Amino acid sequence: TKPRFVVGAIGPTNRTASISPSVEDPAARNVHFDELVETYFEQIVGLVDGGSDILMVETIFDTLNAKAALYAVGEYLEATGLDIPVFVSGTLVDQSGRTLSGQTGEAFYVSIRHAKPMCVGLNCALGAQHMVPFVERLAKCVECFVHVYSNAGLPNAMGGYDDTPTDMAEHNRVFFEKGWLNMVGGCCGSTPLHIKAIREMSSQYAPRKLPDVGRPKMWLSGLEDLVVDDVHNHLGLPFLNVGERCNISGSLKFKKLMMAGDYGTAMDIAKKQVEDGAHVLDINVDDGMLDGLAAMQKFVKIAVTEPEVSKVPFMLDASKFEIVLAGLKWCQGKPIVNSISLKVGEELFKEQATLLRKHGAAIVVMAFDEEGQAATESEKVRICKRSYDILVNEVKFPPEDIIFDPNVLTIGTGMEEHANYGVDFINATKTIKEQCPYVKISGGISNLSFGFRGVTKIRESIHAVFLHHAIIESGMDVGIVNAHEMLAIDDLEEDMKFLCENLVFNRDEDATEDMLKRTSYERACIDARKKKLAPPRKPRGKMPLIPRKQFDYDKVEPKPALEPPLPVSEAAQNHVPNPYTNSNLTHEKIAALRAKATMKGQNLDYTQPADTYGEGFPYFVRGRDSLREYITKLFTSQIALYDGAMGTMIQNYSKRNKLDEAEYRGDRFKDWKCNVKGNNDMLSISQPHVISGIYREYLEVGGSNMIGTNTFSSTTIAMADYEMEEYAYELNYEGARLAREVCDEVTAKDPTKPRFVV
Repeated sequence: TKPRFVVGAIGPTNRTASISPSVEDPAARNVHFDELVETYFEQIVGLVDGGSDILMVETIFDTLNAKAALYAVGEYLEATGLDIPVFVSGTLVDQSGRTLSGQTGEAFYVSIRHAKPMCVGLNCALGAQHMVPFVERLAKCVECFVHVYSNAGLPNAMGGYDDTPTDMAEHNRVFFEKGWLNMVGGCCGSTPLHIKAIREMSSQYAPRKLPDVGRPKMWLSGLEDLVVDDVHNHLGLPFLNVGERCNISGSLKFKKLMMAGDYGTAMDIAKKQVEDGAHVLDINVDDGMLDGLAAMQKFVKIAVTEPEVSKVPFMLDASKFEIVLAGLKWCQGKPIVNSISLKVGEELFKEQATLLRKHGAAIVVMAFDEEGQAATESEKVRICKRSYDILVNEVKFPPEDIIFDPNVLTIGTGMEEHANYGVDFINATKTIKEQCPYVKISGGISNLSFGFRGVTKIRESIHAVFLHHAIIESGMDVGIVNAHEMLAIDDLEEDMKFLCENLVFNRDEDATEDMLKRTSYERACIDARKKKLAPPRKPRGKMPLIPRKQFDYDKVEPKPALEPPLPVSEAAQNHVPNPYTNSNLTHEKIAALRAKATMKGQNLDYTQPADTYGEGFPYFVRGRDSLREYITKLFTSQIALYDGAMGTMIQNYSKRNKLDEAEYRGDRFKDWKCNVKGNNDMLSISQPHVISGIYREYLEVGGSNMIGTNTFSSTTIAMADYEMEEYAYELNYEGARLAREVCDEVTAKDPTKPRFVV
């Protein structure tokens, strides 16, 4: 009645993709996203081949590393067609409530939620009592289950942990009383006795209820999170300001800096935009005289190390897909990619969109197709609706993460066919929002007034009128703007407002001529003031918040969640049981990793006869039952128990028994070329009885439902410290296999309590 499950532990490695290892060079990195994906994929193959039930990406101090691990998980699940639940656990390093790479807990969750983890939480670094405010904030925003496995207090002067089992249980009590958790365990300093005390404490309380499912919203992140649908800009408009000044096309100064390689001064431009009211930072280094691929990567790598810049999400903007993809692989947050379109053909469009979905990016989709750019209202609507149907129905792209750019085109050119471009955009925006639920509408606003360049007052007045009507009447949400120069419609002189409305809405055949006359006047005023200092900007008071335009789908009432958000795969959507017949998984990447492994002839299949145990919860039979359904029932009926610290238990074992260099080596590695003491993961091979004994103690004494594998550092990257990269597969396999065997042994004594491997 208490199945035990094996949780395949995927650690952070000993490198960080978001932080430079050099104080002299902020763009330097010692690991690349693709390198992390490759090493994590090998670890996942070993963990699943060894019998893991669940995969846990844990102790995340750099979210970019975690995104690489989750990308590798996604690739493995796609290659195998399996539904394996994924848990994700972040680490907030101190009382600032941020990861080592600077993200808040909310931003960390936003950055990884695209992977549809079944459970998200925090572990390590802090004791339970220090985690309280951060767990509360996470529990309020996470859409899936929530866990905590804290340390047994903070480390003492000797590096040990002083919380007794009673202390640790008492410090966790607030989580249970407040109803914040679905699973609890222990990290550094915890033992089976700590887990036992926590189990006895938690059994008195109900688990956290899944939050109601409401209207989906675009949720972005840099170092901090941003809900786009709830944003109002500095003028009080329900509008997302995307700063345009780090765009080579939008700023001559920025272009000169990029050409000169002056990234430090370019960061000052980025900071100024955020100070002036940009919610998102557009980054575009497209220029024929510049290596865009190298420039995008360098700019992003430096920008993510600048807190005043990277606190906001980025918009990665390029005409070449490989450039935005390269930039995306250096973003730990959830950015926007600008742009893709049907111009490349339907198949490549779907391929690009699928790749961006896997990376978790929001996207700008231009109103282009195979026939060209949409200029009229009807063409804008047609192309956007076609794109929407492909993205949502075929690619399974979240509709709330789609931003359509129906092309802001230049008015006031004197050409009759251009005169209706403004009103066409405004009308098309409303229709697209009606026909494509939850999407956003954006545009490059400076394009609108390009014919009046050189006279900022004229251009910003036209923009003010255009944006006011597009936002308030049609629901436009996003725009690439210079926030510093934006005007509110009430700031305009009445005669200027009248001229702008005639031009934008094409109300008068003389509208362009009238605006040109006003432009000449404003230029004369500029010339007259040339030798005088500009007056200070008139201070603005607090702006009233203008209500966002509502559509029918905004009025849907939230409904109770029956399970966490599901991944897009058919296996997950349909709760298909994992057959646990890994010998049938013959994808070329998996076969290649097995072929080069340091072990041969290993068992790969863990399916059980359908009649091994009784039908229905709390019984669980591998191959017969959906683990996703079982965990949902478990986590909604009680607070489940994870295990505690492996390192602490190995230290405790070494105090009672000899565990020196010779024991770490064992017979298998007695002649190894370097010292290996401290490589706890290799004990799964050299001293398997030690690791099995620790697993067993957590299950029998602690009462854990799930056991994390002894594989925290079992990646090729981390094993390079011991020159054991080639053993990565075997370390993961053996760590999982030992946990699988002990879980099955303990479960057999009471099959109503299955135990699982993470």
